Amino acid sequence: MDILLLGIYAFLVWLIFIKLKWLPWTTPWKVGVFIFPVVALATLLLLLNIMAPATTDVRVISYVVGVVSQVRGRVTEVPVDNNRPVKKGDVLFKIDPTPYQNEVASLEARLASDEAKVGADRQRLAETEAKLADVVSTEPQLREQLNQAIGQVAVLTASLELARKRVEQNTELVKTSAGPRFDLERAETDVKELTAQIAAARAAEQQVREKLGGRVKSGDLATVAQVKSQIATAQAEVKVSQAAAETARAQLAQAKWDLSQTTILAPGNGTMVNVQLRPGAFVGQVALSEQMTFVDNEYQIYAFFGQNELHQVSPGNEAEITLDTYPGRIIKAHVDSILWAQSQGQMDSTGNLPITTINAPPGRFPVKLVVGDEDKSLFLAAGARGSAAIYTEHLAAIHILRKVLMRIQSCLDYIIIKHSISLGH
Repeated sequence: MDILLLGIYAFLVWLIFIKLKWLPWTTPWKVGVFIFPVVALATLLLLLNIMAPATTDVRVISYVVGVVSQVRGRVTEVPVDNNRPVKKGDVLFKIDPTPYQNEVASLEARLASDEAKVGADRQRLAETEAKLADVVSTEPQLREQLNQAIGQVAVLTASLELARKRVEQNTELVKTSAGPRFDLERAETDVKELTAQIAAARAAEQQVREKLGGRVKSGDLATVAQVKSQIATAQAEVKVSQAAAETARAQLAQAKWDLSQTTILAPGNGTMVNVQLRPGAFVGQVALSEQMTFVDNEYQIYAFFGQNELHQVSPGNEAEITLDTYPGRIIKAHVDSILWAQSQGQMDSTGNLPITTINAPPGRFPVKLVVGDEDKSLFLAAGARGSAAIYTEHLAAIHILRKVLMRIQSCLDYIIIKHSISLGH
């Protein structure tokens, strides 16, 4: 850049003083011509590096995922090829699912048996609870009915005694012709009706007594304490069967998940590399044993700047990128964020004293750049290198110089310089 500016300045001096002779080529002008570019160029470079900093260390970083099998088994199919694009959900490879299918079928049968046992235990518990309710609720009712029957017999007996006295009184009156015979007949009828009612009430009393006595003596209807003990046992059995069913359900879910993992799918849109797996190979549950590598189409771009170049940079600033893979092309972008952290700023929590005698390299901080919408579809290879410039919100007039320099740099990428290679044997 310095040479370019000096060349332009030298051309203008030659044009004004030598070619067109607009000004005399005297000693004062000679001194001024040589001093001015030094001062102006130094000032311009200082301002340009602050208000529109540039770097030649730009890196394209892609997400890389090592594909590892979650289950053990023999590989039956590998439908992907090395260095070929894949879409999210494409099959990468398959593992023999037979043992996992058998495990799922076994656990489904076990779960069905456990659920049937839960249903039977719940039915038994319901029957025992109904038995307790019958014992607790029916016995008091029978005792109430017995008390009512005894009371009714007592009332009817008292009414019968009164009716008999009326019969005796009416009989004496009829013998002396002092009373009507109708009253005597009515009293005798009352005695007969009351006698029949007493017999019926005593029969009802006896029936209630027999029911109550049979309830206490019955062998299948135990005492309340015994029935409650049976209920507690039934409840415990229900809990045990429910726990067994839940365990079987969880194991079945795990077995189904294992079965689903026998087909390994692409985690996103990208490219498969390092595909060395072939049918017949055995894979296992080892985290570091990668079967192939997935390179995601999504990428990040980082430009590394010196720490004193970033004090005017802020998120949202306009940026431009040139990559060696695209000579002559300017990629529009903007600043997403600045990662104000370096490994040199990290201190491990150990018992040793911090090491300060090593001369660390000059600190450079990464700036994350986001490509503009017009260049979103552009393919950027992982590991691509290039240059970048950031245009701050200050002194926009000198940004044009940086943009010119960026375009010159991009055009220079067409030049390919290689070291000589010996072709001798």
